[in-house]
Parts: sequence; structure tokens; C-alpha cells
Amino acid sequence: MTPPHLALPPADRVRSPLTGWTRAHWEALADRQLQALVPYATPRFAQYRLPGRGSWSGVVSDGLEGFARSFLLAAFRIAGAAGDVDPALVERYALGLTAGTDRDSGEAWPELTDCSQQMVEAASIAIGLHETRPWLWDRLDTGVRERVVDWLSGFVGARTWDNNWRLFQVVAEQFLASVGAPHRQADIDGGLDRIEDWYRGDGWYSDGDGRNFDYYIGWALHLYPLLWARMAGPGQDGGRGAVYRERLARFLATYPHFFGADGAPVHQGRSLTYRFAATAPVWMGALADCSPLAPGLTRRLASGTARHFVERGVPDERGLLPLGWYGTHLPSTQAYSGPASPYWASKGFLGLLLPADHPVWTDRELPLPVEESDRYTALPRPGWLLHGTRHDGIVRLVNHGSDHNPVEDTEGPATDDPHYAKFGYSTATAPETAPRAWERAVDGHLALLAPDGTASRRRRIHPLTCAGRVASSRHDACFPGTEDTYPILTTSALYGPWEIRAHRVRAPAGAAVREGGYAVADGTPPQVERGPGWVLARTEAGLTSAVVGLHGWGAEPEAADAVREVEANAYGPHSATPYLLADAHPGGASVHVTLVVLTRDDVRPWALKEAIGCVVRGDAVRVTFPDGEELVL
Repeated sequence: MTPPHLALPPADRVRSPLTGWTRAHWEALADRQLQALVPYATPRFAQYRLPGRGSWSGVVSDGLEGFARSFLLAAFRIAGAAGDVDPALVERYALGLTAGTDRDSGEAWPELTDCSQQMVEAASIAIGLHETRPWLWDRLDTGVRERVVDWLSGFVGARTWDNNWRLFQVVAEQFLASVGAPHRQADIDGGLDRIEDWYRGDGWYSDGDGRNFDYYIGWALHLYPLLWARMAGPGQDGGRGAVYRERLARFLATYPHFFGADGAPVHQGRSLTYRFAATAPVWMGALADCSPLAPGLTRRLASGTARHFVERGVPDERGLLPLGWYGTHLPSTQAYSGPASPYWASKGFLGLLLPADHPVWTDRELPLPVEESDRYTALPRPGWLLHGTRHDGIVRLVNHGSDHNPVEDTEGPATDDPHYAKFGYSTATAPETAPRAWERAVDGHLALLAPDGTASRRRRIHPLTCAGRVASSRHDACFPGTEDTYPILTTSALYGPWEIRAHRVRAPAGAAVREGGYAVADGTPPQVERGPGWVLARTEAGLTSAVVGLHGWGAEPEAADAVREVEANAYGPHSATPYLLADAHPGGASVHVTLVVLTRDDVRPWALKEAIGCVVRGDAVRVTFPDGEELVL
């Protein structure tokens, strides 16, 4: 149900039979968020100082972030309505630009310096100024325009972080070029050239060197180059725009497979507090006229995602976007995120730039892939398998390729961020992210356990295969504080809502081996059931996570159990993760095969254990499914 404080228009079940949403819903949602920010503005509107935990950049930078990211939303709203909005909206941002660039105003923005957070926000301001040029930039006093140019000129010749940040410099300096201000063409060309090093094919970039695959690919690596092309203008992009459009088209061909029937995107990667921004590449495809998606599917995907969060209390009763996924949940956020960081969700409103008579707004909605049939999608570039099941609407991501670590031996030690290191992510679950849960490393993890209970880590992932319904990878399990490593080769195979994981393990004598399933979370503690070689955790709403030992796991009662956590999960305050245990490893090689289940069905693990055949000879694993299908893993 839509919270009453949002006062959205009535649902239109003729044009939008699946979500009920139209352009009017998006406009109302944008207006509510923009109006809700006013009480938190500084006197001359140059900063929005929102309640919540501050970032590591400080209160003034956080205030600038509030202005810049909300200005992006305001810009899409103003330009999409051809200026026909409440004049107070335009006036607020004009005043903010005036005061923010006035060093004597008491609200001045920090200068742009190398690798400073201000660079991120300056890019949003540049985009907003470009899109609202007739209604804002062209009406600013000459002195204010000169001060804005002077502030943005801090980008010229400056150093950025060597990832998606290169594109902040590209769009900001292109805006300078578009208004006849000094800029360095070498900065623009250099940033655009650099992303070529990160293009992996099939529409996929890595966010910098290494294997950094997450939503930044869509809301940054695809988005900014095409926004740059809009700024550069027709025929002025040197042919790059056509390349970017073709790549985005490839990316979008499988992108709808990341969204569940309830509109939730797969919960994987950092900065997930940006929420609606996950829809930005879908809108960009329509805006750049390169999308392979039918217009009705574009709107259904985007509106479904927005409605998903709205129905779960985002924005909140104040009209604000809190740090978290639904409500506030700081353990699932990053230290660089401040109270206004969630307003990068503004990118998800990019579709407002499309005219009201565009087919994405007028065509009838079409269903998502998971609403039509069970789907298996292999994505070899990031090393992911997706499997969505129509009957419960859940999409699961099996991770054999993205670890978000620096290039080996060049940029520092690898880590095991829970948003990247897990074997499984989904549209219905989140990883456990509180520090204590992270240290235990139970959910979505195959761990070796030292005699003192310390769990090994999955840090650097080496992808091996990814095709059809099967993917595999290797990681070297390591214990914190030691340099000893133990290779683990894992193969995953999909069958409906099931995943079979076969692990070929080398372990020291005396170590235990532990396999954790998905963590499920709710407002009340999940129910846990267990038996010989199996355990499940079920929420009150019926979401069930189960692990069933098919080979190599102990049969004693303590070999199957669940770990409970409180305030560790973005999906709810009470969470539980089922796990299996094989104690006292003899040392050397072993094979462990697990059935991992996440579903809204009733689950009878004892029946599954009998119905699935598993034969292991040496390190060869043969699995037989109930319909007679066999797979050799």
C-alpha cells in the first residue's frame, strides 16, 4: 500500500495494469521529495543539511551534496515540464547557486581539489545546469554565472580517482565548454579514453581496474558518457556517442533479469542506498533512443522499482530518503555516504526528460521476464548466473566473478566486502553487514574454520566458467592475520529455485568446513527447523532459506543449524542464516556438495535430500534431478 503521506494520484490499471503508475506518479513523487527538503535548507538555499549520520567529508560537503543531488532531481522535473513548475522550485536553486559560489555568503561550497567529494557533486550541478539552461542558467546574473564557472573550473587539470570519477570531470568540463568557458579538452578525452580500458564486452564495464561489477556500471559507466554526448551536441561527439549507445543496448538486453516481480533489484554491490538509481540506465536507453526494451517494459521496470520502495516506506513520513535500503540501516552503507547521499536516487527520475507523449509514458505496461517464465541468464563478463522463478517472483544472483578488489599485487590488499564476496544475492534478501556478522562470514559463504572458530575469507575471486546454467570459480581461502591459503574450487548449477554448489576443498587437518545459505530477515525472528543434514530458516511472510547436504557434510545434530543476528540486515531487524558443518577435516582434499534454496514455497528438505541424486567419485560430481536430468559438475 502507498503510504498516505505521499498523496500519489489514483492508479491507472488500463495503461499500467502491473504497477498502476503513470508519469503523474513520478512527478508527484519528485515534488514530494523536493518540498520535503526545504526545512533543512540553509538560509540562502546553498546547502541542505539533512538529519542522519555524517559522512567522512564533513558537514559542509554533506550540505553541498544535499544541494547538488536534489538539484539533479529538480532539473529533471523542471526540464521535463518545460519550466511549467512551481516558480519557487526554480528560485530556490537559483538562490542556492548564487550563495554557494559566493565565498562571503556563509554558505559557500568547498573548492574543488584533487579527488575531493565536491567533484561528485559538481558533476550533478553541471548536468542540472545543462538540462535547465533556458529556465535557470540563462536567467542567472552574469556575476553568478562567472562564479559558477570559476567554481567548476577547479576540475581543469585536476586529478580524480581512477574509476567512475573520471566521468565527473568529463561532464563538468563539457559543460564549461558548452558555455564558452576555459576547459581542457585533454581532460575530457582522457576520461573517455580511460573507460575504454574498463570495457569488458557485451555491454559490461568494470568500475576501474579489477573485477568491479555492480550498479555503478548502469548508473555511472553507461549514464555519464551519454549525458556527455547530450552536452556535446549532435555531430560533436567524434563518433563516441554511437559506440556508447550500442554498448548500452547490449547491457539493457539482459538488465531486466535483475529485477524481481515485486520491483526489487538484486541486492548486490555498494551504494545501494541510491535505490531508484538502479533504473537510470533503462531510462537512458529510451532517452538516447538505443534501448532494445519495449517502451511498456521500460516503464514497468522503472515504475515497479519506485513503487517497491514507496510501499516499504521510502521516502519516509518526512518525505526524506534515509540511509539504508528501506528504513535507516547504517551497517549496510559505506563510510563515504552522508545523510544526503541517498539523493543520487535522483538519477532514477531521468525519464521525466522524455516528453509526456513518448511511448514509454503512453504504451501499455509489459511484464518483466520473471513474470513471464522461469529464466536462467549467464553473464560471463561479470561471472554471474541469474535465475528467476515466476511462481514466487524472486531473482537470485550467483556470484563467480565480482569481488571489487584492486588488481592483484598492485594496489594494496584484497578484502571481502559482504556486498561482493558472497556466493548468492537476490531480490528478496540482503547480506549480513553488521561487523560481528561480517566477521562470522556465514551467509553465502563456504568457510574453513580454525580450531578457535575463526572463519576463512573469500577475497579475490578467479572466474573459470560461466555458460548456460553452470558457473565456476576459484578462491584461495585465507585466515585473517596469516599468509597461508587453501584453494577452493566451486561450481554452481541451477535448477528452478535451487542451486547446487559443489566445492572441491583443500584444508589443513583439524579444520572444519561450513556452508551458509541466504540470510532471511523480517520484523520478527525467523523460524528455524533442522534435521539430519539439513536446516531451514523461514520468515513470517513465508520466505524460506534452506541448505541441504548432498555429500561431504556431517549427519550429527550439531552439523546443521542457523545463526541468528539482530540489526545486521537491511531487510529487517531479525535475521537467520542456515548452515551445514563438516567437522575435523583430515587434511588434504575433500568434496562438499550442497543444495541451496531460496523460495517462497513450502520446503521439505528431507524430501529434497531423497529426490536429488548425488554421486561423487574422486572429485567428479554427478547430480540427478527429480525429472531425470543429470549434470556433471
